[in-house]
Amino acid sequence: MSSLAMSSFVEQQIVLHQFTAKHSAQARLMLGWSREDLARHAGVAVESVQQFEGLGEVDDKTRLALAFRLEAEGLVFFPGFAPGWGMRADARCAG
Repeated sequence: MSSLAMSSFVEQQIVLHQFTAKHSAQARLMLGWSREDLARHAGVAVESVQQFEGLGEVDDKTRLALAFRLEAEGLVFFPGFAPGWGMRADARCAG
């Protein structure tokens, strides 16, 4: 496995273990998004968001789609903590 492929694999495994159903619901509230909004932005079915946030169970592909979409909005996720605002690539330093 190439180092780039390995890096991508490791990143996906970290996301799968750090991103929880509670994170999803909290992140939506921070963004002012409904479950329908998140589903549309992530390209998944509304039922998938409902299932994940209700039961915490969806396939890895769906969980990654949700996590990556919320991360694209500047949110970061760590086990045991509410989502936080991270540094966005397009953020500019003031001053």
